[in-house]
Amino acid sequence: MTTLHYVADDTPVPESTLTDLFFEAVDRFGGAPAFQRLESESSVVDISYDEALERVRRVSAGLVSRGIERGDRVAILSENRPEWALADYGCLCSGVIVVPIYPTLTASQLAYILGDSEARLVFVSSQEQAEKVIEAAADLPTTPQVVTFDSTTVLDTVPWSLFLDVEPEIDAVAFRADALGAQPHDVATVLYTSGTTGQPKGVMLTHNNVASNVRASCMILPIGNADNTFSFLPLSHILQRMVDYLFFWTGCTIGYPRSLETLIVDLKKLEPTVVVSVPRIYEKIYNGVMAAEGLKKRLIEWAAGVADRVADLRLDGKEASGLLALKYSVADKLVFSKVKTAVGGRLRFFVSGGGPLAPSLNRFFYSIGLTILEGYGLTETSPVTNVNTVENFRIGSVGKPIPSTEVKIAEDGEILIRGPQVMKGYYKKPELTAEVIDAEGWFATGDIGEIDADGFLSITDRKKDIIVTAGGKNVAPQPVENLLATHGLVEQVVMVGDRRKHPSILVVPAFGPLESWARGEGISWSSRGELLADPAVVAHMESQLFGMLGAFASYEQPKKLALLDEEFTVENGMLTPTLKVKRRVVQEKLDAVIDRLYSEEAADCDV
Repeated sequence: MTTLHYVADDTPVPESTLTDLFFEAVDRFGGAPAFQRLESESSVVDISYDEALERVRRVSAGLVSRGIERGDRVAILSENRPEWALADYGCLCSGVIVVPIYPTLTASQLAYILGDSEARLVFVSSQEQAEKVIEAAADLPTTPQVVTFDSTTVLDTVPWSLFLDVEPEIDAVAFRADALGAQPHDVATVLYTSGTTGQPKGVMLTHNNVASNVRASCMILPIGNADNTFSFLPLSHILQRMVDYLFFWTGCTIGYPRSLETLIVDLKKLEPTVVVSVPRIYEKIYNGVMAAEGLKKRLIEWAAGVADRVADLRLDGKEASGLLALKYSVADKLVFSKVKTAVGGRLRFFVSGGGPLAPSLNRFFYSIGLTILEGYGLTETSPVTNVNTVENFRIGSVGKPIPSTEVKIAEDGEILIRGPQVMKGYYKKPELTAEVIDAEGWFATGDIGEIDADGFLSITDRKKDIIVTAGGKNVAPQPVENLLATHGLVEQVVMVGDRRKHPSILVVPAFGPLESWARGEGISWSSRGELLADPAVVAHMESQLFGMLGAFASYEQPKKLALLDEEFTVENGMLTPTLKVKRRVVQEKLDAVIDRLYSEEAADCDV
């Protein structure tokens, strides 16, 4: 079998460092706002590039005063906020390696990362996070210093204001020269991947790994100092962190929500023009729109039908005219404009990453005037390897390779990547590094995909997630899951069935719409568990969901479903911090539920 190989034909991306990007941005934008902090629903405080530089100098001075040296590791355990970025840039300018940690991790998980990285200091956001560090440190040979962004009562911690209250020992010129002494292939950060089994691996990314990704992405995405954005995906994940470097470098103002609970209100206040998100957020927006009832639901369905016909024309390079254009204008005024207002009202485009986006979902947003540029990458690739652009846009694909990136498909279908964004390796794990990066520099992603004649990459599934039925059929769960997730009765869905006679699905229903339907059918219940056990409810969900899957081969179609009354969450361990399902954890926790699905096999099951 011949391997497919696609090389981006754009101008090579020059080597550089993250400190190069920082000072280039400060020089260009000076007094312009770099960051925006929401202090209340109506109060926004700007931090200019010049102010950011001064605080970064003080972060560096604070590190020096506490004995932190070039090459040491410093962790950041915090939700997204300006202090996260300032602490990060301060470490980078000091030659200190940053270890970002998800704020949702437990103390025991934290202890492993702090111990493995040997972090000497930890920036934390709050009292809760400070207490976790102190608890985790009980299992460590030495206790790292703790700096808190918020005021706390935890003993032996240093407030952010006091940490910054150190007069730098060197002047601004010397500080700049020292910061720019970083080399492109110096390690800038170690990110611990959120593995579903075993201990996480530390991914070593160099300055040039990430800086090249910033520069390459900027060559093809139209982002500049007239834009502003909304940083809410975890900065401990490389996707949001890399694009925030990109936004800072291009002069795009970065705003932060006060909390995830105020996300929607804060989004409307900041009115971003560009937003990076993950598929789960788009699913929630879509399901919220389609959950309407009665006359409003009929109006939305009519508007969506009109938009779908217009999408066909636009994807073919044409525009609607006549009666169809009039209908679309009415639909936009009555329905689509409200969705656009809910995401700030000024959005030019979304960028989607961190997991596969259902093509039907992407098409819906495109049809109503909200373009989602889907991309692809991994922590080990800093992260972007491919992305759709305004000019090269194809629903169902993750786009063409970004500049200086090569992509090819191995004989077994695995996607291989080579380029300046490929990691230096796994921290303290050279054997694992050698397993995924070959002698020619090709990184094995673990994903299965296809490249079309125009160079657009499509992801089939995660190699390790492929279900092999008892009859030997290979089933990719993600296409089925992505389609079912767009149904208004579905909140979350996971396919199971490895080594079984057929696939099945675990479904967390959208309880609002399901309960509304059940009331209309005269069904009564005293608990959600009782509702989900009702044979009429099960039959209705089977009819609705299995009826969507006619385009799939018989062996790919699930034959049974289990309805769950507990949502998959980060807190119960079934989602990663970037909202991807931990399949193995789900299967372990719901093993009894899955076994019951197969206790009485259907006699006519196809395998």
